[in-house]
Amino acid sequence: MVYLVGAGPGDYGLISVKALEYIRQADTIVYDRLADNKLINQARPDAELIYVGKAASDHTMRQEDINQLLVDKAQENKTVVRLKGGDPFVFGRGGEEALKLKENGVPFEIVPGITSAVAVPAYAGIPVTHRGIATSFAVITGHEDPAKPESTIQWSKLATAVDTLVFLMGVENLSHITSQLMDHGRSADTPAAVIRWGTKPEQSVLVTTVGKAAEDVAKAGLKPPAIFIVGHVVALREQLAWFDTKPLFGKKVLVTRAREQASLLTAELAMLGADCIEAPAIKIVPPESFAALDKAIGQLADYQWLIFTSANGVEYFFQRLSVAKLDARVLGGCKIAAIGIQTGARLREHGITADVIPGEFRAEGIIEVLQPVIAAGTRILIPRAAVARDILPEKLKATGATVDVVPAYRTVAGDTDGQELAGKLAAGEIDLVTFTSSSTVTNLLGLLGPAGPSLLGKTKTACIGPITAETCLAHDIKPAVIAEEYTIKGLVESIKGLYLNEVSNS
Repeated sequence: MVYLVGAGPGDYGLISVKALEYIRQADTIVYDRLADNKLINQARPDAELIYVGKAASDHTMRQEDINQLLVDKAQENKTVVRLKGGDPFVFGRGGEEALKLKENGVPFEIVPGITSAVAVPAYAGIPVTHRGIATSFAVITGHEDPAKPESTIQWSKLATAVDTLVFLMGVENLSHITSQLMDHGRSADTPAAVIRWGTKPEQSVLVTTVGKAAEDVAKAGLKPPAIFIVGHVVALREQLAWFDTKPLFGKKVLVTRAREQASLLTAELAMLGADCIEAPAIKIVPPESFAALDKAIGQLADYQWLIFTSANGVEYFFQRLSVAKLDARVLGGCKIAAIGIQTGARLREHGITADVIPGEFRAEGIIEVLQPVIAAGTRILIPRAAVARDILPEKLKATGATVDVVPAYRTVAGDTDGQELAGKLAAGEIDLVTFTSSSTVTNLLGLLGPAGPSLLGKTKTACIGPITAETCLAHDIKPAVIAEEYTIKGLVESIKGLYLNEVSNS
């Protein structure tokens, strides 16, 4: 079976539900240049990935060979997804591929995608139709060879009969396109726009006119992939621009959280327009031994307080509870404290509401809350990272409490390519680095090597709280942002404030 799937215009979030299901099921994925890597990463770990991308004058594989490849893979009894940018049937040559499959008796299905002809102008704040301005639009190939003896585009009818014209892949032929439009009656003063990498964080929009478009594009050095849109609807961008006016638009932000936790921070930053690069500096793994944690779980009845310092500690604690064939009921005799809203939220997922969540989301906050209510001899269990600050257990012990600290998990260096990342930092390709814990700081520096502090000095850094900031300062890294609320939401709000202040002061 072959699925001819439209990947949409560039923003990976614009994929259809059906398309994503097929990507996840496929044995083989044959994909184009414009298919986002985040979609490719949805494939099964054992899926065969075949790149057949085509750029102007640089084709990895001829179309005829791609057609045959789909047949060959299907005849190997594989489920094949042919992942194409935009929509398969809008200048995607999906019809040719489908005909080849039909000719060879291979079953196929078409999964439409959002075409860039509509989505890219929309992301630039340009509707292709608008009441009173444009009641028709046409989508035209921009790839037609100007040297052809006879054009298949009916310029004499097209130039003035349709309100909005959208040329796909037309940047290299822009001079020919605009001259044909003007020769056949379109005014040189007609508003026009060239939109490069539309719907993606690196989107750029050049507003011009039909008469000046070729010259303006040459001056700006705009290259494919881009679309060219002609019509009075372009003027609406001044009022309707929304995507490239987001506070973090165009900013490249490095997310150093563990891979399994990075998605929340990435999603929040992306909603503000950031282009997030996930480069996990840490990885959350089990402790070298669960013996101490398992022993403590077996003696839970002896503890009056159970303190969780992170969502990771909650997760690993309940995993071991399950291994012991126990559940939240065994915590009935304990009071529960959680450092932070997210830790409290993770507890609620397991049916537990924390008795205490301090206003200050760090060890000092929970000490302040607990010290007045803990008597000498109180037994406290803290399942946490194997390596962590000692201030919490030491302060609690000073009250006369008995405190058992057991390793529930470890943070180790992530699998990020430090050399590649160092190159991006040295080249100024990263605008902001986010740190969500002290371990993300120290492990990232370990990945970058001796030049780490000076490389991070070339960019802005944002810390989730003062403890993380202190770790940065200890390595001569001065944070540009320290979140006032020590949460992911607080970090994102502080980063947003940084860039809004820069705009207001510019």
